[in-house]
Amino acid sequence: MVLPPAMENTTKKAAPAVLWVPSSYLAMGFVLCALTLSTTFVFKNLGVEKSTITMLAAILMLPYTFKFLWAPLLELYKTKKFFVVLMQLCAAVLMALAGLALKLPVWLAITFGAMMVCAFVGATIDIGTDGVYVTTLDDKQKARWAGIQSMAWTGGQFLALSALVWVAGKLHDSYGYTWQIAWMYVFLAAAVILVGLAAWHGAFMPPGAKAKDAPKSMGEAMAGFGHAYKTFFQKKLIWRMLALAFFYRFGWYLIEKVNNIFLITDRAEGGLGMNNQGAGQISGWGSFSFLAASVVGGLVLAKVGLSRKTLMFFVGSLVIPNLAFMYLGRSQPDAFVLITVVWCVAMFAYGFGAVAHMYYMMKQISPGPYQTAHYAFATGTMGLCNFSAGFFSGKLADALGYPTFFTVVLFCAIPGLLAAWFAPFVHPMDDGFKKSPPEPKPAEA
Repeated sequence: MVLPPAMENTTKKAAPAVLWVPSSYLAMGFVLCALTLSTTFVFKNLGVEKSTITMLAAILMLPYTFKFLWAPLLELYKTKKFFVVLMQLCAAVLMALAGLALKLPVWLAITFGAMMVCAFVGATIDIGTDGVYVTTLDDKQKARWAGIQSMAWTGGQFLALSALVWVAGKLHDSYGYTWQIAWMYVFLAAAVILVGLAAWHGAFMPPGAKAKDAPKSMGEAMAGFGHAYKTFFQKKLIWRMLALAFFYRFGWYLIEKVNNIFLITDRAEGGLGMNNQGAGQISGWGSFSFLAASVVGGLVLAKVGLSRKTLMFFVGSLVIPNLAFMYLGRSQPDAFVLITVVWCVAMFAYGFGAVAHMYYMMKQISPGPYQTAHYAFATGTMGLCNFSAGFFSGKLADALGYPTFFTVVLFCAIPGLLAAWFAPFVHPMDDGFKKSPPEPKPAEA
């Protein structure tokens, strides 16, 4: 989630945060995960090749990677709430369109086209929601709601990746619907959920305030962006910092677009042979493990602080998911509980390690007059890794087979470890962080 430029708090009385913070971040997580993760199940169930699935899922991440390009434009018209509610309604229409297209002969082109537009819409929802959050709540309220914010986002992930996948499997396996019809109903259900969320936020979400440095015209917005971009690459040792931003999660991003397909691929083809219902349950437990790890990781980081030594410790934890999937790929266990435990260990280790990645980018890459924009460039670099790794991970898995693929991915942790070892600490880290852990951020890219 990328925050817009530095904001001024609104003095206008707003609805209590409990009425809109959890629901708005649940909506953010729901749209993102429905597009980039749940669709891997959709395409696999409908017979699309693995290499095509991972390529399409990676492309759907691009709007979330580059959303900082149009973030300033939301300051030029109406309010942030207006864009959030409008985009949630647009997302509902696009989800419904994507589902209804599944019955057509050229379903893949139309469904993916609707999803691609929905990805731009979803990224705009992120911009607007974060803008309302930072302009409506004061610092004390932000700290108080940080944990709920993260939990709600993960709740959206759970709803998209676990509940919807489970329902599609139930409709197919227990009620005899074709996969096209089962997923059509699921897409329509997702649309109904988004309409309900839009109506709720129309009633209770505050409008959000304008940024102190909000542009007054398109030209001013572009000029500000150009100067922020120029000064970003003038930062000391910026390329070593960007190497960390890019490679930190490289191994995980190779796994992320393949692991759901691996769950439901037949055992004869090297997968685990789960049905959608079982895969949905496993993914749900994984979401909760990730959330718990984000909290624990924040507490540990608050205790030990961030230094080269602790950064190596956190990035080293990302080797554990690689080992977990190498075990699953080579042994193909058939015990549901064992698969679930290994999956949860992998998700916990990933969530734990990701905390330091986000905090390093905040404290070492972002500082300066364009802090928000520079943080967005850093997370965009992380998103480019997500895109590039996901784009070819399916082809690599097809060429090598799952056991060898997951073994190769284990060695892909090396660039991240090297980037962490050589990562510069240009700015001091003695900022009182040990007294107050950072806001836990879900890993969206």
